Amino acid sequence: MISRDEVARTALSIAAIQQDDGGVPWPEGHVDAWNHVECLMAMAVAGLSEPVAKGYDWLAGHQRDDGSWPMKLVGGAATELGGESNHAAYVAAGVWHHQLVTGDEGFTERRWPMVKAALDYVVGLQAERGEVVWERDAHGVASSVALLTGCSSIHQGLRCGVLLADHLGDPQPHWELAADRLAHALAAHPEAFADKSRFSMDWYYPVLGGAVRGPRAFELLDREWSTFVVPGLGIRCVSDQPWVTGAETCELVLTLDALGDRERAARLFTDVQHLRHDDGSYWTGWQFANGKHFPHERSAYTAAAVVLAADALLGLSAGSSLFRDVAADSISPADPHPCGCAPAVF
Repeated sequence: MISRDEVARTALSIAAIQQDDGGVPWPEGHVDAWNHVECLMAMAVAGLSEPVAKGYDWLAGHQRDDGSWPMKLVGGAATELGGESNHAAYVAAGVWHHQLVTGDEGFTERRWPMVKAALDYVVGLQAERGEVVWERDAHGVASSVALLTGCSSIHQGLRCGVLLADHLGDPQPHWELAADRLAHALAAHPEAFADKSRFSMDWYYPVLGGAVRGPRAFELLDREWSTFVVPGLGIRCVSDQPWVTGAETCELVLTLDALGDRERAARLFTDVQHLRHDDGSYWTGWQFANGKHFPHERSAYTAAAVVLAADALLGLSAGSSLFRDVAADSISPADPHPCGCAPAVF
């Protein structure tokens, strides 16, 4: 486990690379809304109010009229023009997290129109079965492909949006309905999503995002535990490579914590500390067959995942329960599914 001071140093390592315009970049220099929001959440946990405010200004400044953000921006200019649904949805998670951490009602009210436009964009990409396709391209054409990890994150964003709406007295029942339909698709219709099963994120994200909880969540995690978890090091990014990554490991920590499995969560969190650098930042990953960091970079999104995992385990902020509180609860696992199908077997 790491200390509160060490968590603060990690958050400061994120602030140190924030660009002048407020964007928090990947190591190669581009900014996308999802990873940017995660970095703002981590800095909020550490009380870094100025860089967080600057980061939300960046989001507001780059949101497009349809509610989306460009997939990638470099130096404030869009380099990939499509708009990803999960990028837009995560903004709701960030703003709700900020409300929980700071209690700043003025901030939440100012950012509410941004969240509304973003989630309406997301809901506009929902298919009849419930899945949400991953993007609308530069020409405004919706994809036909849905991604399991992305949709799991979208489920969390929609649930956070519903909580925000209720908090502000501006209910958005169509978001709640969309979240229920999406939870059903995630839990019962694996055929709705592109096969990315070699990636560990597709393994744990339905639980992390709240669509699958309870006994079925433990069954899902236990099924592939030995495939992805490398004792003493963390978890693999992909099943077929000897490569553990800090962000995925810390997301699994958050997943286990959300299920109340704090013993395994704490053990994994301790295991991944071998990626910590002296300045508080974190290497992205470790290639354990050849004993080298891979890629040879320290990424803000990895540091952000570490901070959020530490917060969940240590209760450092009032937002520490965010990932525990987004579970779908409107459909009991024992009840018939709305479409009459049987639940998926994990």
